[in-house]
Amino acid sequence: MIRRAGLRLATGAGLVLLLSVLVHVGVDLLPGDAATARLGPNATPERVEELRHRLGLDQPVLARYLDWLGGVLRGDLGLSVTGKPVTEMLSDRVGNSVILTAVTLALLVPLSLGLGVFAATWRGRPVSVGALLLVSVPEFAVAGALALAFAVTLRWLPAVSLIPLGDSPLSHPEALVLPVLALLGVGLSYAVRTIRSAAVTAFGSPYVEFLRLNGISSRSVLRAAVLPAVLPVALQVWLVTGVGLVGGGVLVEKVFGYPGIGELLVASVQTGDLPVVQALVLALGSAMLVALAVADLAVVLLTPRLRTQAVAA
Repeated sequence: MIRRAGLRLATGAGLVLLLSVLVHVGVDLLPGDAATARLGPNATPERVEELRHRLGLDQPVLARYLDWLGGVLRGDLGLSVTGKPVTEMLSDRVGNSVILTAVTLALLVPLSLGLGVFAATWRGRPVSVGALLLVSVPEFAVAGALALAFAVTLRWLPAVSLIPLGDSPLSHPEALVLPVLALLGVGLSYAVRTIRSAAVTAFGSPYVEFLRLNGISSRSVLRAAVLPAVLPVALQVWLVTGVGLVGGGVLVEKVFGYPGIGELLVASVQTGDLPVVQALVLALGSAMLVALAVADLAVVLLTPRLRTQAVAA
């Protein structure tokens, strides 16, 4: 198990490094740069070149990347083109996005497990069809529909998640409702479909059939045979979905003006603020790879057959 975990972590570190290279080169290839975005289209070429030199943009892309990487290894994410430390810019934003994701997951975990198992029965067919339809709808479309229904038409909730600087989103729960519902709708549909598939397989297994033929109650069958088979898959889905909600919430946060990483990431890409983009992508990529590694190890630990094979190996 230790060897398996070490291998996954080493592979993940290599993938994160490759991802950082691709992002650095990709942002560098975009039209314009931080200097032109900051000075505007009417700036003289001399002023643009002066700012490019001050920001280090006149250096080769490889040299700039190695300089950034060295700073990351020292715990320094660098300076934004605005002159602010990237760590300071991300501190509150990342915390707000984590709160949004945590609240969504707190609702998604029990709902997806209950609805997924229920959808595996013949009575749960409407739930399965609804999840299939919703899984194909993008996050921003769900967010726009919710804003139109509950903010514009019914006027029950604010269309913009206005949170004063320095306040926690938990102090303004009305600002969380619509973003949470938008993320929950998309994440729940995928989780329900995946858990339903695992539950259908468990319900059709010979072990479940044996328990039923011996007169074991449906509740006991669910507790003893179905849930143990479903939980490893469900745990994988919850871990990956949790990190995916942070990344997928970029558009949702933009729609509702939620002060998370979404709005900051979009603005940073538009202005060519590479240090901020690089830091956000590094954080999201690392979180996803860690979640995948933890999910794989959790499946081995929760599945007796795989755990026995891992110990034997």
